[in-house]
Amino acid sequence: MISVRWLHWADLVLPPLVALAVALVAGDLLILSYGQAPGSVWRLLLEGTWGNSYGIGQVLYKATTLTCTGLAVALPMRAGLFNIGAESQLAAGAFATALVASLLPTATPLLLAAPLCIAGAMVGGGLVGAVPGVLRARYGAHEVIVTIMLNFVVLALLNWLVSTYWHVPETLHTPTITSGQMPRLSQLFPQFHGSAANWSWLPVALTAGLVQWALQRSQAGFALRAVGFQPLAAENAGILVGRVWRQALTWGGALAGLGGINFVLGYKGYYEDGLAGGAGFLGIAVALVGRNHPLGVVAAALLFATLSQGGLAIHALVPKQMVEVLQAVVILAMAMAVPEVRRLLRTALTPRRRAP
Repeated sequence: MISVRWLHWADLVLPPLVALAVALVAGDLLILSYGQAPGSVWRLLLEGTWGNSYGIGQVLYKATTLTCTGLAVALPMRAGLFNIGAESQLAAGAFATALVASLLPTATPLLLAAPLCIAGAMVGGGLVGAVPGVLRARYGAHEVIVTIMLNFVVLALLNWLVSTYWHVPETLHTPTITSGQMPRLSQLFPQFHGSAANWSWLPVALTAGLVQWALQRSQAGFALRAVGFQPLAAENAGILVGRVWRQALTWGGALAGLGGINFVLGYKGYYEDGLAGGAGFLGIAVALVGRNHPLGVVAAALLFATLSQGGLAIHALVPKQMVEVLQAVVILAMAMAVPEVRRLLRTALTPRRRAP
């Protein structure tokens, strides 16, 4: 007899695999339409990403931010909420990181400066995430509308602060920080030379593991999942639904803000307008493909980071915009694969009646 645990993992793993297979077939057709051999293009994509140290470093760098924005969408989703504000929450976290780092003395040790900057990033993103949480819990305002509007408001506010009060002359970014900078991987591993990969992936990976533990093992995680399954039943069981909504969106914002350390502490060394570059919105796709599971989000972030970096590698043979089409195909295939896989699982497990 098939166990419930096996069914859970089958439902979690099979839809992404089906979506990936559909995307590969669609990619083959697109490549053929450009008169190229699919095998050559896919080989070039893999060689430009996982086939050399620089490519691996770039994939890791991009996946670090996408993991944060994916978690920012996935965590509230487990509570039945749709957070579309990861773009502004990521920017707020990056700005707060630069602010905290600039306030620290130059001689502050990294072991002290880095945790303070990380805390600042999560507080910055969490404050932005708390706004739709409070409005949803207290006034019933829909979080989708609020988070969409907050993206424009927060990004415009940060741009105004930087351009008006806090920027390097003749530039549109904050002063370069002197404390809390994360070392590049190339400083320890020379083969990563030129890559933006840095050690901010480590706290992000630890955070993903902590989120997974909290969802499955903590009382708060149980309350969050219960509200996501059935808010009315959870309320009748004594769970404060409004509080769970506030916490889910606040922590979602904090997770998006954490991604700001990858830009400010690990790569740029300062905050600048447009620094997120759409990573917040792509986090929605990452959460969808990762099935709102923290470990699935990490895997999906690596997939989308590979496609993003691979688009630069295959530009000599096909337009790099093909990668954007593939990302869309993955999302659409994922949306269709989830109900279809569940239907097939139910059909396979339903006992057939024997003819008399």
